[in-house]
Amino acid sequence: MVRPHVGPFRRFLMTYRPLSPRPFRRPRKTSVGAASGFGVRAARIDGVATAAPSDDVSGRYPGSGSRCGRGDGDAAGPGPVPGPGAMEDPPAADPRAQEFADRLRGPVDAADPEPEPPPAPDPPPASVPPPVPALRRPSPTGGVPGGSGGGLLALPLELLLRICGFLAAREVRAVLPRVCRALRDVSRDAVAWRVRLRRRARGALPVLEEKDFDPAAACVELEEHLQRWGGGGRHAPLLPRPRPLRLRGHRPPPAGGSLCVSGARDRTVNLWDLRQLGGAQSGPTVKALGSEPGGTHKGWVWCLAAAGTTLCSGSWDSTVKLWDLEAEGQQCGEIRERAAVLCLSFCPDAIITGTYDKTVAAYDPRAPQAPVRSYKPHSSAVLALAADDRLIVSGSEDRTLVVIDRRADGVLQRLQLQHYLLSMSYRGTQLWAGDNQGRVHVFGNSDGRFRAERRFDVGHRLQITGLWQNEGSLYTTSTDRTMRIHVPTDPPRTICSWTHDDVLNGISVEGDVVAAASGGLSVEVWKFGG
Repeated sequence: MVRPHVGPFRRFLMTYRPLSPRPFRRPRKTSVGAASGFGVRAARIDGVATAAPSDDVSGRYPGSGSRCGRGDGDAAGPGPVPGPGAMEDPPAADPRAQEFADRLRGPVDAADPEPEPPPAPDPPPASVPPPVPALRRPSPTGGVPGGSGGGLLALPLELLLRICGFLAAREVRAVLPRVCRALRDVSRDAVAWRVRLRRRARGALPVLEEKDFDPAAACVELEEHLQRWGGGGRHAPLLPRPRPLRLRGHRPPPAGGSLCVSGARDRTVNLWDLRQLGGAQSGPTVKALGSEPGGTHKGWVWCLAAAGTTLCSGSWDSTVKLWDLEAEGQQCGEIRERAAVLCLSFCPDAIITGTYDKTVAAYDPRAPQAPVRSYKPHSSAVLALAADDRLIVSGSEDRTLVVIDRRADGVLQRLQLQHYLLSMSYRGTQLWAGDNQGRVHVFGNSDGRFRAERRFDVGHRLQITGLWQNEGSLYTTSTDRTMRIHVPTDPPRTICSWTHDDVLNGISVEGDVVAAASGGLSVEVWKFGG
């Protein structure tokens, strides 16, 4: 007879071979224990991946006389399987364990066109309760439960989710939907993703419930974050895992997948090509922007922002200069303010500036000569900004948080705080901010109205100068000379801490690149991946 077809399910099983280092042991004498044993050892029988098991998971296993797993075409016969293809020392006194092992191996058609039917399995001992019928998955063609589908789809849903737990979240989300509709439904189970996310995070995540929260995307971000910084263990020490590359000469950098930009007290803006990291050269190439002999600006470079291929740099010389990165860093515009520019936010349709003279202004990047809108919502210098297509959020030294409605052209809300904010990370429904006392604040946004929801101590002793947050990761830098990496749970769980020999002034994360700026005119860069 024809050998069984090796389809996608056998290849799927083969991915679990390195995840089951333990030798085969007979299952525990409960149905739960047997299911757990199968979920761990499904792909390891004599060191060879098995064919798809039978579709019957309610206790009626195939006969104990079938030979399988080696693909040598031997005929099946009654009785235990001899030879090297059999399991070592099968527990003859436990017929249920033998049935379980045979089910893992799966039936294989014999070479003889008319083989003798295998004998019926012996009934289980009276002391062992019969296995509980389990839930079945639909067939690969989308059939109803109880159809002719077999392999992984015959397993209970709990076991399928257990197996998926050994795969990376990104693979589960991207690969499983391509196998069949049944596994596509498993990969899109929102409840299963929330359970997995909570187990990985070991805490409440997200901190604030969101209407459009995607637990699958958050799980991908979280697992890759833990893998990068070594936070997967139960008691992860607060030690740096990867070592950074130090770029001499600068401060707050917006990092990118291939470029890093830094500005400093030496009045220059440097453009670093990170594609040279790890290559034959000693380090990345660097280019100073601008053609003036004294530097890029005539004053200290204090803030940077970027959108697309356009970069803007703000300085104490009261200017914001625009640079075209596609044109090798050529200047493409300039904004002239009346005071030092202390913070920037670059939206696709606007450049938002915060200045020392208490002003928040919006400019059109296509014609930046004059502001489109200008506001004076504070009584002291503007220190932090965040914006999107609807709102501008500004923090000031006067200890206020002001929300400006861009469409209504006016102040929408004003919150009085105990301490002033120095750094912000805004994602539409949540605003995370660091203050001058080393605390992290979380504000919830409901229809443009912000409300203080949480306040966390994340381990910093001095002011938080940089903060970056997304669904699965949180970074903070401080003038206490530390960068701390957290899981953004309630409260945040610190998984790694790194100490510099000088104060840290900012943090930027983009793709697989993390960059931290120091007061010692250097940039520390971590580049993950290839």
